Amino acid sequence: MKRLLLGLVMTSALSAPGFAAPLALEKDELTFGFIKLTDMAPLAVAYEQGYFLDEGLFVTLEAQANWKVLLDGVISGQLDGAHMLAGQPLAATIGYGTEAHIVTPFSMDLNGNGITVSNEVWELMKPALPTDADGKVQHPISASALAPVVESFKAEGKPFNMGMVFPVSTHNYELRYWLAAGGLNPGFYSPENITGQIGADVLLSVTPPPQMPATLEAGTINGYCVGEPWNQAAVFKGIGVPVITDYELWKNNPEKVFGLTAEFTEQYPNTTLAITKALIRAAIWLDENDNANRAEAVQILARPEYVGADPEVIANSMTGTFEYEKGDKRPVPDFNVFFRHNATYPFYSDAVWYLTQMRRWGQIPAAKADGWYDEVAKSVYKPAIYLEAARLLVDEGLANEADFPWDSDGYKPATPAEDVIDGIGFDAKLPNAYLDSLPIGLKGAQTVVGNDIQG
Repeated sequence: MKRLLLGLVMTSALSAPGFAAPLALEKDELTFGFIKLTDMAPLAVAYEQGYFLDEGLFVTLEAQANWKVLLDGVISGQLDGAHMLAGQPLAATIGYGTEAHIVTPFSMDLNGNGITVSNEVWELMKPALPTDADGKVQHPISASALAPVVESFKAEGKPFNMGMVFPVSTHNYELRYWLAAGGLNPGFYSPENITGQIGADVLLSVTPPPQMPATLEAGTINGYCVGEPWNQAAVFKGIGVPVITDYELWKNNPEKVFGLTAEFTEQYPNTTLAITKALIRAAIWLDENDNANRAEAVQILARPEYVGADPEVIANSMTGTFEYEKGDKRPVPDFNVFFRHNATYPFYSDAVWYLTQMRRWGQIPAAKADGWYDEVAKSVYKPAIYLEAARLLVDEGLANEADFPWDSDGYKPATPAEDVIDGIGFDAKLPNAYLDSLPIGLKGAQTVVGNDIQG
């Protein structure tokens, strides 16, 4: 039946305008993993819109319990690829945690995360926050407004705990960035102490994304950083208030990637191209015509086999808005970006930023030369595969030539200071100078020894 279905697809495709001969696939039955977050959308859309099938790929999508299980599944071959935290392929490749050479030919999205605090914390923060002419709290909110709350907890002998989803997640680094920009130390890692809580003013720990609201409600954590729909879920449940989105933290920051082992891409190059083509088409569909397809995407994601959250909760962020306090819904058209702004291109500069944050907080324990950052980025991020897939789509009439950065050297222009909450720009070609410019974090040859920073 499967072969018959493929035959029907190929027969109909042969008569389509711009048809190109199908790739000779080395492997056509694939299983991909994901975590229940709205930014897995390109996978769901590629499946539901038939883009995988158009490429001759028979794909099974499987939700995973957590990010470690997902990574282990890709490394073991139980999964052929997966929706991954951008830090996972980088960390695995440099041997932080589980060691394996993981690569990405496709970045899945920009933005999409938020930082939420409990109602108790919000009520302590709110009186000191400036308001606009309508009496609404002004955004973005600096973590400096959280500092007195943290001090009050400390004075009462209580730890201030916040959740993030994984030690090498964007969420960990974004939460740390926000805290540090407000003068709060989120703590360091060392080879002997991987809690990340050395010298911390705020104690960060791992909580799987779907469990964030319940953990907040139970009082185990006082806030968290997570992707959608789990910030908006806190608003709907009346248990917490998002204080900042990552779009406000760092405009158009990179988020998830699609990860595969390097061995897979080498053994199955045409299959890798076919996967990338299908995912690019899905990203185009998600953003085309000013997000006209987002309402349909919300209904897809709401299904239990994908995100499994209330459509209204998912729509709160997926359709260009974001709700802070209950009833305070504001337009954030780029909260979720899947294709525009070259969202799907795997820029080396994105990889370098993640590596700088690993170094900043001690996950990379010793200083590295600027060239090392470039070398690691190029070993993991694979824009050549992406552009080859994009060229095939353009030749087939399925994508526009102008939508891809054909002449890029793999590095974005430096991020201007005004696009980042602490007013510090980021030039990926000068990672050590960038690290030196950050007020809190390891610099130069500094290392973490015991509970002290030395060097």
